[in-house]
Amino acid sequence: MIKRGRGIGCMWYPIGFTVAANPSAATVKINEDGTATVLTGTVETGQGSLTVLGQIAAEELGISTDDVHVVSADTDTTPMDTGAIASRTTYVTGNAIQMAAAKAKEILFEVAAPMLRVKPEQLEAADRKIQVKGFPQRCLAIAEVANHAQFVMGMPPIGSASFNPPTVEMDPETGQGKPFSTYVYATQIAEVDVDDETGEVDVIRIVAAHDCGTAINPMLVEGQVQGGISMGIGFALQEEMLFDENGLQINPNLTNYIMPTSLDMPEIEVDIVENYDPTGPFGAKGVGEPTSVPTAAAIMNAIFDAVGVRIHSLPATSEKILKAIKEKRAAEQQALPAS
Repeated sequence: MIKRGRGIGCMWYPIGFTVAANPSAATVKINEDGTATVLTGTVETGQGSLTVLGQIAAEELGISTDDVHVVSADTDTTPMDTGAIASRTTYVTGNAIQMAAAKAKEILFEVAAPMLRVKPEQLEAADRKIQVKGFPQRCLAIAEVANHAQFVMGMPPIGSASFNPPTVEMDPETGQGKPFSTYVYATQIAEVDVDDETGEVDVIRIVAAHDCGTAINPMLVEGQVQGGISMGIGFALQEEMLFDENGLQINPNLTNYIMPTSLDMPEIEVDIVENYDPTGPFGAKGVGEPTSVPTAAAIMNAIFDAVGVRIHSLPATSEKILKAIKEKRAAEQQALPAS
């Protein structure tokens, strides 16, 4: 018989390293045509981080994302970055890029101020222009100001900055401290069908609510959540490294190391919880690894809701579930009073 169950999994997750320094540095150069070049040592691994970092620079400079060229390379070319790990790129590298862009923008303001006959603090950058606050009609194109800065004033608009999340080392006696600068939170709810005659599990639907601060790029956030759920389903139900008696892995390839495919994916509903973090770039935190953390717990709880058995070792294969169901039935039968 097919039985349906629902389960919930909640998590909180830190951004960056535990206490240890994990800085990022960046350089932003505003070119004479009004475009910008961002130099960063971070790595794009398919998560869309370079798009987000370009958006952060564009927002700070008042230009379009299409105007920003992000150069991601090794440290022969770019400033140092600790790495695309610990779900830190948007928060740490994003802060460095925003700070570097702000420094380059200050040079534009310093150059544009006498041209517009105002003080630098009276200026703002928006819509590819340097304009007077409250009087947007008094403006100059960023390209014109950048060109003037470079070839008339001799002040190339370049900014460099670094950011290291502020932490406090843990007290060895009390355990108190601030090991991370910020945290993200999430809840996922899984709906599953379990066949109590075979132990087979079908994940029908997952609803995922994730806090990542300000979502710089909501579509990329949603894609990250969907990808994390796919990994979580594999962790919960399919992926397992098997070894023989000599310690040799017997499933070292994708022929017999089972991973979820598109056919295994359930209906997914993503709710991005906007929660502005004043320490992040435009309020952003991160969304990478946390997306896969609550999935397995939610699925295990849903299995329990459906057939009343707890699986404590992952993956929860059909064999494990069916064995637990049979043991539960045997225990219930044994507990019945003798007739």
